[in-house]
Amino acid sequence: MYDLLGGIRVVEAASFVAGPLCGLYLLQLGAEVIRLDPIGGGPDRHRWPLAPTGESLYWQGLNKGKKSVAIDLSRPEGRELAAELITAPGPNTGLFVTNYPPDGFLSHARLASRRADLISVRVMGWNDGQTAVDYTVNAAVGVPYMTGPSSLGDLPVNHVLPAWDLTTGAYAAFALLAAERRRRDGGIGQEVRIPLSDMAIATLANLGNVAEVLAGEDRPRMGNDLFGAFGRDFATSDGHRLMIVAITSRQWSGLLAVLGLEAQVGALEMEIGASFKHDEGLRFRHRDRLFPLVEAAVSRRTASELSSAFDGAGVCWAPYRTLKEAITEDGRLCTENPIFSTIAHQGSLRYPTPGAAASFMGAERIGPGGAPHLGEHTDEILANVLGLSSGQIGGLHDKGIVAGAEVALPRAS
Repeated sequence: MYDLLGGIRVVEAASFVAGPLCGLYLLQLGAEVIRLDPIGGGPDRHRWPLAPTGESLYWQGLNKGKKSVAIDLSRPEGRELAAELITAPGPNTGLFVTNYPPDGFLSHARLASRRADLISVRVMGWNDGQTAVDYTVNAAVGVPYMTGPSSLGDLPVNHVLPAWDLTTGAYAAFALLAAERRRRDGGIGQEVRIPLSDMAIATLANLGNVAEVLAGEDRPRMGNDLFGAFGRDFATSDGHRLMIVAITSRQWSGLLAVLGLEAQVGALEMEIGASFKHDEGLRFRHRDRLFPLVEAAVSRRTASELSSAFDGAGVCWAPYRTLKEAITEDGRLCTENPIFSTIAHQGSLRYPTPGAAASFMGAERIGPGGAPHLGEHTDEILANVLGLSSGQIGGLHDKGIVAGAEVALPRAS
C-alpha cells in the first residue's frame, strides 16, 4: 500500500469481483474504503475457496484493509442510512462504487438529489441492464471457441481466469480517479457505468480481434500455439514442460544458438526463400516445420540444462508449474517479493498477502491489512462520518437496522 490518495473516502456497495477489486486498488493507493455490507453478508460472503475455519479466502482477498458497516438494506431506515453515508459532505468524499442495479434505492439520480457533485462508478453486466457475470460475457463474445485444442471441435472451453472482471475492476478505479479530477477542476459530479460486456468487446477490438474477424473468419483453435509468432510448450528429456516464446529477433537467435539449430533453420530458410529472424509472422506461418526441430532438440536436454542456457542467451521461456509449486519454488513471486507481507487474517490464519502491485520508487510501501469482520467499523463510521451519538447508534442497533462486528462461524461442509 501507498499513501498517495490520502484523504479520499470511497463508499463501496458491491459484491463478487469487479466492484470490490476497484475498491481494493483504490485502497492500496491510500484511499479509505468503507463497505456497506448487508447484515449477515452479501451473496459472495461465503464464496469458495474456503479456509479450514470456513472463512472465504476469496472475500478476504478482495476486501482486505477495508472498513465494514453492516446495515439492513431491506428496510427504509437502513437504506436512508446508506444514502447518508454515500452522500456525506466533504471535499474528498461523495465517491461511490457499486454493482447494484442502475435503478432503485442506490440509483445515481436518487443519490445525486442529496449531493449534486456525487461520483458513482457502477459496474454492470450488459450495457442494457441485463444481468451477467464474467463467464457469461466470455461465452457471449466468443472467446471459449478460440480456447483449447482443435480436437475439441465445437465444444467451448471456459477460461479459468475471470479476465473481464479483472479488467473492469481496474478500469473502474481509473475511471473514478478521472471523474474525481474532473470534479476537482469544475465541481461536476456524474455517474460512470462500466459494463463487463463493453469491457470485453472493447478489449477484443483493441487487440485487433474485431477487425480480424470482420475482414475474414473467426480465429480457429490452436491449442498452446502462440498466435502470430513462435511459441508453444515443449517437453524436456526429464519429463518437464517448458513454454518457449520467440517474438523478438534476439529471442529467436538465442533459441537457435542454445539448441544448435542454426544450420537446420538456415536450410529451411533457403528452401522457402525467406528469413525468420526479423519476421515473427513467418515463424508462425511455418510453425509446422519449425516446431518439430525445436521439439526434438528440447527433448534431448534436461530442464536444468536448458534453464541456465536459455537465461544466458536471452531466451523467453518459463517452466509449467502448479500454483503451489510456483509460490514455493520461485521466491520472485511470493516469498522474496516486497509486495507481499505475511499477516494474520480472520480464523487465525497467517499467509502471504499482497499490497499494491505497482512499486512507486522512492515512496514508502505500507503493509496490507486484513479483511474486516462484517460490521466491525459500524459504530466508528456512524460516529465519525455522520456524527451520530452513542445513544443514536445504540438505538439503531436495538432496532436491528445496523449490526456490530460479526465473527463468522465455520460453515458446514
